[in-house]
Amino acid sequence: MDQWERDGLRSTNSGIRNQVERILDTLTEQQAQLARAYEQLAAVRASASSADGLVTVTVDGAGVLTDVWFAQQAFRSTRETLGRSVTEATREAARLANIQNEAITAPLAAGADAMPDLPDLLPGAPSLRDRREPSRRDENDLGGRPVRADDGI
Repeated sequence: MDQWERDGLRSTNSGIRNQVERILDTLTEQQAQLARAYEQLAAVRASASSADGLVTVTVDGAGVLTDVWFAQQAFRSTRETLGRSVTEATREAARLANIQNEAITAPLAAGADAMPDLPDLLPGAPSLRDRREPSRRDENDLGGRPVRADDGI
């Protein structure tokens, strides 16, 4: 191996080393961001009221009902009306919690997209970004129910 080939290998090695160091620095920062995001996600709460004002609910970040408040007139309504009011308020509160969750996690996804991908380090290697997005089938493929991770798809 002559000097020219050694210099080329050193240059390539140096470039890869710089990218790996950048990845490690980014991962360290993302770990700190992830810890903050977990704390924020655990604190997410969203409240909503039904349009008729009979019910106000609060849900956590997962959309799980944590509190229900009934207006005085709720006790004079029918079971069907009250059920619709609870459902309506809960759906809206869950939607609001989801918006908060997305706002908290969006910077994490952006940070991951800024990192070099495997082909950037090793030309010809498969992209890890392509594998990050789970493949989805049409919901009709599973009898109309949403595709879940444990469906083996």
